[in-house]
Amino acid sequence: MSALPESFWTALPLGRGVKLIARDANGLAAFDKPAGVLSHPNAGGDEPRSLLTARYKLEGEYFEWVAEKGAAPQRLWLLNRLDSATSGVILAAADETLAQEIRAQFKRKQVRKIYQTLVFGAPRESTEVWRDTIAAIKKSARIRAQAGVGRVPAECRMGVMRVGKKEPRVSLLRLEPLTGRSHQLRVQCAKRGMPIVGDQTYGDFTRNRTFAKLAGSKRLFLHSLATNFQYEFRGTRHTFAAEAPLPEEFGAWL
Repeated sequence: MSALPESFWTALPLGRGVKLIARDANGLAAFDKPAGVLSHPNAGGDEPRSLLTARYKLEGEYFEWVAEKGAAPQRLWLLNRLDSATSGVILAAADETLAQEIRAQFKRKQVRKIYQTLVFGAPRESTEVWRDTIAAIKKSARIRAQAGVGRVPAECRMGVMRVGKKEPRVSLLRLEPLTGRSHQLRVQCAKRGMPIVGDQTYGDFTRNRTFAKLAGSKRLFLHSLATNFQYEFRGTRHTFAAEAPLPEEFGAWL
């Protein structure tokens, strides 16, 4: 397959604030998704606030749109998801076979992902490996994760980047999940008494309100900073890496 024309990438119907930050000749791409943008539409009317402002085929996990009147539909396959409140690197592919290969990489845990987050408080150690079990519990038709129950392992490497001196005291952590459980990082931080700033589900609601008034931001301070991995496609080995800069508001309180 020949490389996609430049016009394919420049004409993508990107959502508000979404940026294309990396791509390769095979059609693998990384985007920087702002907080508040959906990975994909969940219901009718969601298109304007999703990664691409295009209809989404849930059964095939791809976006589809027509770039020009009378032209064939264009497609982009979504490879992973971020909660709408989480910002940063999200991956997609313009080739279905490539999409299947990268999804298999995720299942084999061969995709390295790095997050940065602001949490209330500070860890006792500068580096740790967090090991927990997590269970998914259905509450009011929504799935919520809970640490310390169930048998599903959740593991993450933690490193302290900076510790703030202002009150409320916050720390900037580097998190590398070694497993990919729903809401894993949010639950693991909360379990250790260091809830992520702005977390409306597992966080400290009183401190969230105080922080929002002082800092002027109600966002969830969790950011998918970088990803890198190797993959094989059409008999050749490739390396892919992408990084989404940490939003400025993360450093304003440190």
